[in-house]
Amino acid sequence: MTEVVVTGTLEQALVHAARLLERDPALAVGQLDEILHAAPGHPGALQLLATARSLQGDLPGALDVLAPLARAQPNWAAIHFDLGVALARSGRGQEAIAALRRAVMLKPDLPQAWRVLGDCLMAAGEQEAGDAAYARHVRHSTRDPQLMAAAVALVENRIPEAEQQLRAHLKQVPTDVAAIRMFAEVAARLGRNEDALQLLERCLELAPGFREARRNYALVLHRSNLPEQALAEIERLLSADPGDASCRNLKAAVLCRVGDYEAAIRIYAELVESYPDTPKLWVSYGHALKTAGHLERAVAAYRRSLELEPSFGEVWWSLANLKTFRFGADELAAMCAQLARADLAEGDRLHLEFAVGKALEDAGEYEPSFRHYAQGNAIRRAQLHYSADDTSARVRYIREHYTRDFFAARAGGGSTAPDPIFVVGLPRAGSTLIEQILSSHSQVEGTMELPEIISITRLLRQQGDTDEAMPYHAALAALDADALRALGERYLAHTRIQRKTPAPLFIDKMPNNFMHIGLIQLMLPNAKIIDARRHPLACGFSAFKQHFARGQHFSYDLTDVGRYYRDYVALMAHFDAVLPGRVHRVAYERMVEDTEGEVRRLLDYCGLPFEDGCLRFFKNPRPVRTPSSEQVRQPIYREGLDHWRHYMAWLEPLASALGPVLESYPEAPEGE
Repeated sequence: MTEVVVTGTLEQALVHAARLLERDPALAVGQLDEILHAAPGHPGALQLLATARSLQGDLPGALDVLAPLARAQPNWAAIHFDLGVALARSGRGQEAIAALRRAVMLKPDLPQAWRVLGDCLMAAGEQEAGDAAYARHVRHSTRDPQLMAAAVALVENRIPEAEQQLRAHLKQVPTDVAAIRMFAEVAARLGRNEDALQLLERCLELAPGFREARRNYALVLHRSNLPEQALAEIERLLSADPGDASCRNLKAAVLCRVGDYEAAIRIYAELVESYPDTPKLWVSYGHALKTAGHLERAVAAYRRSLELEPSFGEVWWSLANLKTFRFGADELAAMCAQLARADLAEGDRLHLEFAVGKALEDAGEYEPSFRHYAQGNAIRRAQLHYSADDTSARVRYIREHYTRDFFAARAGGGSTAPDPIFVVGLPRAGSTLIEQILSSHSQVEGTMELPEIISITRLLRQQGDTDEAMPYHAALAALDADALRALGERYLAHTRIQRKTPAPLFIDKMPNNFMHIGLIQLMLPNAKIIDARRHPLACGFSAFKQHFARGQHFSYDLTDVGRYYRDYVALMAHFDAVLPGRVHRVAYERMVEDTEGEVRRLLDYCGLPFEDGCLRFFKNPRPVRTPSSEQVRQPIYREGLDHWRHYMAWLEPLASALGPVLESYPEAPEGE
């Protein structure tokens, strides 16, 4: 900062003006105008004037002072901080990030600058950088040596060390809310969301006005599949500060989770105006637009992101994943140029391999297409800890324990509600098509791949004995009729937020729920279960060339895919035997060849009268939240049935792993 020589009288006047700020900003402005008349351009007076104007709600006036002052005082951290805050409050998020980064570069121990920077980065969709900024805020806002050490460990991602230090500190000071919040962050990073929620609830019980803790609480609620509670906390934060961009970004993400896409799109549209140069924000905007059916706007958003960051692999894959989108030659060349870079991040390389594979497939260049698909899969497979043996062991356990006698002994339990229709099977087997057909019926609402069954299995696993081979299944087997009914009611309550219409039935299209048919039968015995099945080579290869946003860890190796499909067929054959007629199977090829006949059989199973709208499913305007979203907005076409045959030369590992399942399709092999 430029040194300014002031007189005692001027210094006293500044002190007086600073005191006036607290009770009467208008009087402070008058005082400061007089000071600046006597000492034009005085930096201290200008800083106070900007603060006074901000307190009066005059942000443009504050910025008129702060912007030139920051240029004149390039090394004054406090002014760059004030400028960043004013820019953030004015909706100029990108400029705010630059100013705040300048402030913390000049003075790294400015805790509030790190906090506001974290808010701005979160609003821009830069979650990793935002988390790091929040951690620096914690580090610099405490003076306790033990807590400072824990904060440094958290910043440097030394999680076990941070956990040990925080545990020791909280034994001594159990009501230290800053430490409790940090401990919750440790729990969240370790995936212990239940622990994180309990810690944050305690934190807010002790300090209800702890805004950062409430923001963390809303985020963990969102990650824990508790969107209704997350929205309540977000609204509480926004009622105090409606312009909080990071909260608005989180709100948009939660609204997408519960299917309120148009509301989310409005928020994203406002955010990209404030943060126009943030690639990740444009991607989130594009995802919401795509799911809501605004294809052209989604493509424009993705392309804007690529203008800002040409190496952004997720965006290239998002375009490829539209399925009906076709890359031009120049775009393929641009992707290949990025892949040729030695410094390309692994995540970008992974996505680009899949995107280039899709572009070459569309061009009919199948051999290089497969090479790129295989390379993308190899990268992803190396990141995962999937065991096909573990999956087979789990399927064997279910087949041994979920017998006819097991179900007979528990008959009469569970909720009697008939509301859910579960569509299960393998991904890329036609489940989205079935969902779109059913949701075109006046009595059925389509939702999404709901995570609630998985949440319940996680709850049961926590309740189970860790010494058991399968604690979730052991805990479920121990429940009585009332407990099973409570589980069914919990499922209905937690999925109610997804239901937007008065339709009596709704669809849960999580394909992997085929592993949990026993749970569904026990807690919701009147729910419908539909098994979507597709030719194993077509289905298996389609999964292999699909990079899933999350889950489906079996799909990145052809042998794993074949074994998983084989286990799935064996498990479904088991439930056909012990619960005859309980599951209705739809073979994708039959649906394509005899659409009306299959639709009528499907509706009969669901107890629904035939409606013509189910044959015009492609006119259904509902949001579709799967990779097949654009395909099911078109009539069924037969040409895609045998497309996988172009890759037959490279599918031997898949065929070999499938064994007799391949020949017996669509039925299970004898003896299954």
